[in-house]
Amino acid sequence: MKNLTRRQFGKGAAATAAAACAGVSLPRLAWGETATLSYPRGFLWGCATAAYQVEGGAKDDGRGPSIWDTFAHTPGKTFHGETGDVADDSYHLYKEDVQLMKALGVSTYRMSISWSRVIPDGAGQPNPKGLDYYNRVIDELLANNITPYVTLFHWDLPQALDGGWQNRATAKSFADYAGYVTKKLGDRVHHFMTTNEFVCFTDLGYRYGQFAPGLKLSDGECNQIRHHAILAHGLGVQAIRANTPSGTQVGLAENAVVFVPVIETPEHVAAARAATRIGNAPFLTAVMEGKYPNEYLQHEGANAPKVQEGDMKAIGSPVDFVGANIYVPLYARADDSPQGFAVEPMPSSYPHMYSPWLTLGPECIYWGVRNVCDLWKPKAIYITENGTSSDDVLTPAGRVEDVDRIMYLRDHLTHLHRAVKEGYPVQGYFLWSLMDNFEWADGFSKRFGLHYVDFKTLKRTPKLSAEWYKDVIAKNAVV
Repeated sequence: MKNLTRRQFGKGAAATAAAACAGVSLPRLAWGETATLSYPRGFLWGCATAAYQVEGGAKDDGRGPSIWDTFAHTPGKTFHGETGDVADDSYHLYKEDVQLMKALGVSTYRMSISWSRVIPDGAGQPNPKGLDYYNRVIDELLANNITPYVTLFHWDLPQALDGGWQNRATAKSFADYAGYVTKKLGDRVHHFMTTNEFVCFTDLGYRYGQFAPGLKLSDGECNQIRHHAILAHGLGVQAIRANTPSGTQVGLAENAVVFVPVIETPEHVAAARAATRIGNAPFLTAVMEGKYPNEYLQHEGANAPKVQEGDMKAIGSPVDFVGANIYVPLYARADDSPQGFAVEPMPSSYPHMYSPWLTLGPECIYWGVRNVCDLWKPKAIYITENGTSSDDVLTPAGRVEDVDRIMYLRDHLTHLHRAVKEGYPVQGYFLWSLMDNFEWADGFSKRFGLHYVDFKTLKRTPKLSAEWYKDVIAKNAVV
């Protein structure tokens, strides 16, 4: 008997199974039933990107440098020294990118504004040419029936701001910038997010040095930076409301730590909810409650942030929605500790996607919604990011068969459907990302896009996942 490959054995086994089942009556769906998970009418399907990751045009039309320009040009900080100088060149190719969205059928697009493109020094004189670019993009989106959802700060802090987020004055500068931009765009843009992922531009930038500006400061210094960041959000909310028409929706995009009950029993569910509140104490909890939890302040002790009068009132400014960037779970269980929960360590065998940090646990998208809504009851919640990297390869036939990305997305949207079905106010879903882009410290080594980008020619090629997502949008359902 000759040796069989796994593929040959599989084909033979399939043929044998088919023969064995011939004539056997298998269960069928009842007449009229469909094996789909339908989303509500009006549910919003979109894609997301960020300015520094896709725009390029780093020195075009008066744009000033950001801390990411400086960081990426510092040897050893990014994969192979790669930068966002050109990225996807969406600064010049935005019309082509809008057509990619139109072909998918998305109704919404989450984009960010480059602060240093609009106000090169971070404060003071605006740059009209920078704002003109965003006017063109927004007009192009609207002309193609795609609604813009605009994030005002996605990590690219103007380099010229003295001290960056270490300086309390940066929060005021952000509010001034937010007020200026939203006043200019608010006639056509009706959904704004202040900031994106506090922990990534505070802790990863100032405590661990993995992201710009690449500093490694003390716990106390980092806590103060965190405070300045959420203060910027709060002052930004106030500035947006003061400069936009009534009815403008204001929120934030936050990657709150998602705690999943290790077993879905009442005690572990309660533990995951408690862990969500305490585990997100310096960021989303403070924003939604207008105060730091006592447990957090007691734990930090002398390292706790210094809070000035009026800070917490501003930080707690009511938001119209919460944007949740959800990728991975942590598992919580009930225990007898004073806090009532413990976090389970991930075993080394735990599965992950192409990026090592991207552990696979699709139930996190359900619990990310449920925990936030049960704790703080926001009026609306959006999934403002969800997606995965994949070891994408362009075949000789010009295709990318990213079946692992489809698996990841299908599983997450299946669990998101549970949250929608249970009545949580999920209004829409923004897939990360429209196309491969500059993935921060990973440079171009990790691809998250629905469209493959050849970074030499800048050609965009739809992947198999783009075909799949287009079908989801057309059916408003996951099959």
